[in-house]
Amino acid sequence: MTKTKPPARPDATKRHGAAAIGGRLRRLSERIDEDCARIYAYHGIVFEQRWLGVMSQLGGHGAQSVGALAASLGISHASVSETRKSLERAGLIVSKPDMHDGRISILRLSASGRRLFARITRILESLRAVSAEINADAGGALDALDRLDATLNSRSLYDRFKALQLRSQSCEIRGGAIRGQSSG
Repeated sequence: MTKTKPPARPDATKRHGAAAIGGRLRRLSERIDEDCARIYAYHGIVFEQRWLGVMSQLGGHGAQSVGALAASLGISHASVSETRKSLERAGLIVSKPDMHDGRISILRLSASGRRLFARITRILESLRAVSAEINADAGGALDALDRLDATLNSRSLYDRFKALQLRSQSCEIRGGAIRGQSSG
């Protein structure tokens, strides 16, 4: 049975324009994650989409540290650690201290993690095809995301905000007034 969509309402997020990029990306991510959960459930698989990156890295490249996973996925160490805890609770990965540095944990798929990864790999092939269709229908959204990622890598939102604040303060000082104070 196909889920019916509620009637369209005005998009409150859009009124914020470019300032809502993060919110809109979270909303899209949530929709994609929900649909993926439905796809996995359809196949009788209990799987959280947030596990995919870590499981794919471990399933495709073998045991790795949290730091190596974070670097290869381009996400924070804290995010990988949170996913690790969830995967360990689900019995899908195991960890052991690194032989050379006991502070570092090496993660690998457990036997049930390997079985699950094999099952979802077949589903991922279909998801890739559907995702390519969505990307084409959206006019090459992945290219836009790549450009956004590169732009933020070259200069963060925070750095841009701070520079704007400094420029704004500089203009106020040169204009002879600082927030309500008159010169002279």
